[in-house]
Amino acid sequence: MADRSIRRVAGPALVLRGDDIDTDRIMPARFLRAITFDGIEAHVFEDDRRSLAAHGATHAFDDPARRAARILVVGANFGCGSSREHAPQAIARWGIRAVVGESFAEIFLGNAVAIGLPCVRVTKADLGRLRQAIEASDPSAEFVVDLGDRTVTGPGIAFAVHLPDTARDALLSGQWDATAVLLDHEEDVARVAAALPYLNGFRN
Repeated sequence: MADRSIRRVAGPALVLRGDDIDTDRIMPARFLRAITFDGIEAHVFEDDRRSLAAHGATHAFDDPARRAARILVVGANFGCGSSREHAPQAIARWGIRAVVGESFAEIFLGNAVAIGLPCVRVTKADLGRLRQAIEASDPSAEFVVDLGDRTVTGPGIAFAVHLPDTARDALLSGQWDATAVLLDHEEDVARVAAALPYLNGFRN
């Protein structure tokens, strides 16, 4: 049985400023037509990125110095709007392994945990200090989100983080991947399936 537990995410960090960033901005609707998630990361924040580029500015996800980022720092109510699972998929496939923010939309949080992408909350004051630390640091500086200790740390900083106990337990235990859990118990699944009349025909 593979160990899918997620306790600690470490790596460079990336700051995305702004509150109420909805799923349509994260993943525009026109990119939802594909039947797989393959390549979807190329379009994450596409409209925002294009709009800023047209005005001579650079979106955080287009900063080459931050391309190795593994921790994304966001604002309040991140992931609000429609319940498209493509949004956390695109973020994760771009390379992000944990998200830190003031708050998250509930459905986005659920979709993120379901693919093993931890989303942890910090206070507004700590968020401001974390942003400052990241933006003042070398782009390669390591920051750490520790789900076991419930902390986010970096050069000269340490803050408490919060996430629902159910989400934390699923990530720490590796049970966030429901499909893999079922496959790990294939014999049990087959035994239950064999007893289901609508799969095997009704018996007199």
